[in-house]
Amino acid sequence: MVIKINTASVIGLDSFKVDVEIDIVTAMQQGIVIVGLPDTAINEAASRVKSAIKNSGLNFPSKKIIVNLAPADLKKVGTHFDLPMAVGILGEEDVISKEKLVNYAFLGELSLDGAIRSVRGVLPLVIGLQSLGIENVIVPTDNVKEAALVEGINVYGANSLNQVVHHFIDEPIVQTHVDLGAYLEDAAEEDYFYDFKDVKGQQKAKRAMEIAAAGGHNMLMVGSPGAGKTLLAKCFESILPPLTRQESLELTKIYSIAGLLSGREPLVVKRPFRTVHHTASANGIIGGGSNPKPGEITLAHRGVLFLDEMVEFPRSVLEVMRQPLEDAKIVISRTKHSITYPAKFILLGAMNPCPCGFLGDKEKTCTCTESQINRYLSRISGPLLDRIDLQVDVTRLTPDELLNMSPAKETSADIRARVVKARRIQAERYINDGILTNSELDTKLIRKYCKLDSEGQCVLKAAITRYQLSGRKYDRVLKLARTIADLDGSVEIKTGHLMQAFQYRISEVTELANK
Repeated sequence: MVIKINTASVIGLDSFKVDVEIDIVTAMQQGIVIVGLPDTAINEAASRVKSAIKNSGLNFPSKKIIVNLAPADLKKVGTHFDLPMAVGILGEEDVISKEKLVNYAFLGELSLDGAIRSVRGVLPLVIGLQSLGIENVIVPTDNVKEAALVEGINVYGANSLNQVVHHFIDEPIVQTHVDLGAYLEDAAEEDYFYDFKDVKGQQKAKRAMEIAAAGGHNMLMVGSPGAGKTLLAKCFESILPPLTRQESLELTKIYSIAGLLSGREPLVVKRPFRTVHHTASANGIIGGGSNPKPGEITLAHRGVLFLDEMVEFPRSVLEVMRQPLEDAKIVISRTKHSITYPAKFILLGAMNPCPCGFLGDKEKTCTCTESQINRYLSRISGPLLDRIDLQVDVTRLTPDELLNMSPAKETSADIRARVVKARRIQAERYINDGILTNSELDTKLIRKYCKLDSEGQCVLKAAITRYQLSGRKYDRVLKLARTIADLDGSVEIKTGHLMQAFQYRISEVTELANK
């Protein structure tokens, strides 16, 4: 008689149910045969399962064991199929009652001694199982807190195969519960090492970062070495709003699949701040591989991707981000299927204005030729700059600013309070539109929420003529003005908000790059 054990597999961030079908037959050839499009890790499970059962003091049948992973037309990946295979074999051998296994699912990798190791992707796997009506799931102890984040399913953590067997016979495992709200509350009270109170001067850049954080806008800082670009970027994390419950679970799914969660920290509670070195490859940025994994733009989802010395990145690497910046997602296509990963991140870039770094500097003279400057700036294309809402010149501090030892009047907490208030306004405004921030507005929603009075229209018309604004730049100026109005608590976009948007939209250096 064939036994079926419940488990699941993932494609991208989504999971699908897998039936592990076990049939034990008498045949000349003994051992485990696995069918149903398994990957290499699953095929190697045969040896692990056999050793784990024997070394747990349990009987391994001296017959042929056929394991089918259904549906057979979808490829299965991962090592978490070890435990459901072993449980199925023990069920066929009547070590565990088949009736007790019906409402259970199993996830876990087996060691040769029968211990159960942690696996990737537990959260999306359990979410998928819960949506299919599975009532109970047994996972590795190291993954139990992560799995317990899912409501509506009973979660049990096991250390070994023997513990799983005894759970169904005489010693039930204690169910695990996790308070998701408590994790988020603790994270909201956390202090940050870098604070804007320690940044001298740079009021324009600080204001630009406040706008970027409030509306989820991309930002580029241009300035000479030592102007404070990197310090400003490090402080940016401290003014980001706390994650919502939905955002936290969404990020945890991503990090679970990427294998970046630990048993001690089962939930992503802070917005990611990913710093990428300029030696990173295009695949490292966007994701991919034979078994596709999330790249840096997906790991920065709902957070920040920081590119220091942005022009040092190969142009081909920078160009792969153009479409994700526009669509807020990345599609990785393979022969039999395609995978979509979310990529709603804030791109934060920093660069020098020229190869020597002192173009426009009031203290040092630039030694670069015009052709060197043009070649240097051309590493960032006009279409990519079009997608960066705020372009700010960060100037060298004056002697008086450098000698001032007093902390700034405004702390990161003060700025973050205004950012949170603006985000709350946006969340209420877009509650029926499926977006969270102004940066996500499409053309239709821009017409609905970014209306201008006659004076504002005249200002915008003059700017379109002067700066030769493209359709994309036009939309981004309006979205930026909408965020500035929200920070001011204004329902309408006023002329002052529009003028300020242009001020942060046009940089002296990036104007040169667009020529």
